[in-house]
Amino acid sequence: MSNPAPRVSTKAVLFVSLWLSLGAWAQSPPPEPAPATQAPKEPDVPAESKPKPPPSPGVTITAAPGKGFTVATDDGRYSATVRARFQMRETVTGQDLEGAPRRWTQEQQVRSVRLFLLGNVLNPDLKYTLQLAFGGNDFEAGSSSPIFDAWVEYTAVRDLNVRVGQFFVPFDRARTIRESSLQFVDRPIIIGELTLDRDMGVMLSSNDFLGVGGLLSYNLGFFGGEGRNRFGPSTPGLLYVARFAVRPFGAFDDDVEGDLQRLPKPRLMVGVAGAYNQKTNRQRSTTGTTFVLGTFDYVHADVDAVFKYRGLSVLAEFLYREGSPSFRDGTVNGQPAREWSRSGWGYVVQAGYMLTSKVEATGRFDLQKVKSDSDPALIAQVDQQGREVGAGLNVYLNGHAFKLQGDYSYQFGRTGPARHLVRLQLDASF
Repeated sequence: MSNPAPRVSTKAVLFVSLWLSLGAWAQSPPPEPAPATQAPKEPDVPAESKPKPPPSPGVTITAAPGKGFTVATDDGRYSATVRARFQMRETVTGQDLEGAPRRWTQEQQVRSVRLFLLGNVLNPDLKYTLQLAFGGNDFEAGSSSPIFDAWVEYTAVRDLNVRVGQFFVPFDRARTIRESSLQFVDRPIIIGELTLDRDMGVMLSSNDFLGVGGLLSYNLGFFGGEGRNRFGPSTPGLLYVARFAVRPFGAFDDDVEGDLQRLPKPRLMVGVAGAYNQKTNRQRSTTGTTFVLGTFDYVHADVDAVFKYRGLSVLAEFLYREGSPSFRDGTVNGQPAREWSRSGWGYVVQAGYMLTSKVEATGRFDLQKVKSDSDPALIAQVDQQGREVGAGLNVYLNGHAFKLQGDYSYQFGRTGPARHLVRLQLDASF
C-alpha cells in the first residue's frame, strides 16, 4: 500500500507568498519622480531686433593759440576750456620834485598771472567761468583769495539770461572791457577811483534784447556792494545796478578795445548806467579802505560810447559818484576820528588807429574832479595828479592774445609835482 502525498498547510502557502512578494518589492528600482512643471520657452529673437544701450557721445579735443585747450562732447552737453595768461612789465617812473632834479625809479615784475577754466555743463546754455589770479598785483589788500571770476550763467532765453556768482559789475564800459583786450598797459587813472569793480551777485541780461540783431542790450543786477573776495558779516545793504546800451549801426564786439578787424562799416555803441550802493563799508564804494566808524551810501552814474571804423577806434566815458553823508565822526582806540566819503566826477577819451594789420598807435586823455566836501585825501590826490595825457604803440603778434605794448603817460594836476610813466609790457594768452 502506497504512502499518501504530504499535505501543505494553508498558512505555510500564505507565508511563502508574502515573503516572495516582499523580496520582489525590495529589489525593484524606486519609481521615477514626476517631471516638474517648466515655464514655456521664449521664442528666439534675432540679435538685430533687441534694444541696444544708447551710444556714448564722442569727445573732441581742440587747441588754438590764445584760445587754450578745449575738451567737448559731440552732443554739446559738456565742454571745458583751460587757458592761461600773464603780463611781464618794465616800468620807469619819473617824479618831479620842487626845487630838485627829477627822481627816476624802475621796476620789473610779472604783473599778472591768470588761469581760466570755462565751458558748459548739462547743455550748451548752462555756462560757467572760473578765473584765478596769482600775480603780485592781483591780490586785494586784506584778502588773500585768488578768485577773480566764479560764475554760472543760463542763456537759453534770449531776452533773459541769468548769471550768478562773482564777476564784473555791469556798470561802465571802460572797466568791463576784458583785461586782456586793452590798448594801454593800464586802464585810465580815473577808472581806479570812480568805477565799480567785481562783486558777488545776480545779473539779468540780454545782448540781443527783443531780437533786433543786437541793436539793444541791457543788464540788471544786485550785488553785495563790498567788492570781490570779502568775507565775514557786514551791515545789511545791497548794490543795485542797471545798464542799457544801443548799437544803431548793428551789433559788434565793443568789449574789446581797438579795431583790429578794420570794420568796413561804422559801428557805434552808446550806453547809460546807474547804480546805488546802500550801506557800503568800502571807501570807493566797492574798493578801497574799509570804514571803521560806520557805512556810507553811494550814487553812481555813467555815460559811455564806443566807435569803430576802418582801423579807427574811439572810447569816451563820463563817470559820476556821490557819497552820503560826507563824513562820520567817532572814536578809534579812544581818540576822536573822522571818516570821509569820496565824491567826484570825471571823463576819459581814448583813441587808436591801426597803422598796419599788426601795429596800432594810441592816445588818451582823462580828467578827474572832486567835490569840495569830499575826502581831503582825495582832494589832494586830484590837485596833484588828477589829469593824464598818454600815447602808446602796440604790436599785435596774435591779436590781443599775444602783443607787445609800450606807452608813456604824463600825470599832473593844478598843484604839486607831476609824474612820468614809461612802460613796456608783454601780454600773452595761451
